[in-house]
Amino acid sequence: MLNQPLLDTLSQLGLPAFRAALVEQWQSPHYADLAFEQRLGLLLDLEVTRRTNNRLQRRLQQARFPLQATMEDLDLSPSRGLNRSQVLHLAQGEWIANHLNLLILGPTGAGKSFLAAALGRAACQQEYQVLFLRTSRFLQSLELAHADGSWPQLLAKMARTHLLIFDDWLRDPLSRSQAQDLLEIIDDRYGRVATTVVTQVPVADWHLRIPDPTLSDALLDRLIHNAYRLELTGDSRRKRQVVADGSVRP
Repeated sequence: MLNQPLLDTLSQLGLPAFRAALVEQWQSPHYADLAFEQRLGLLLDLEVTRRTNNRLQRRLQQARFPLQATMEDLDLSPSRGLNRSQVLHLAQGEWIANHLNLLILGPTGAGKSFLAAALGRAACQQEYQVLFLRTSRFLQSLELAHADGSWPQLLAKMARTHLLIFDDWLRDPLSRSQAQDLLEIIDDRYGRVATTVVTQVPVADWHLRIPDPTLSDALLDRLIHNAYRLELTGDSRRKRQVVADGSVRP
């Protein structure tokens, strides 16, 4: 096949979408009337789109979202206590570019984690690196990092991630060493990257869950004073509801 050397070259250059689209052009009469520049433009557009989608999928995998949440899936009705224009503004990611924080507050089951995951996915689509963390499990990983000597590497990773999402923040009271570790992480991030805190604990009660007043003041200072706030209201969205046909849905 006379075209095989060209196909091999495209494979060597790492242009799989370009290669597949070129084969399609050769096999389809629909492209015969297009100018060379038009056909080349289509090939390049397909390769760029494929690479963009691949990068997005890698960012989504690295983010470790526990929920498949998107902005399109969000219920932004006023009954939930959400300001639609504010949420849509946050989805544009300007607050991440400006290295600000976001607090998502509300009762258990109100949809806080889903909202955080949807905003995190929107950030991934804007090419930000995101990491979704269950706070209790993350605190366990900090202990392991100290024990196995990987603490400096973990600290560096946390410092360079564009958006960290702490879910179930302060669900359990912190020990002094946990508070010190979190403060070191937050301090490295302050004014450089963005952090989201998702919690059912009112900000006024955070002091009660951090044993050292000095550490508590320092953490609050770095998290809440440069933060947007979203406070969800309403009943738990996990409650099982009986629908009209007698079936049950979550």
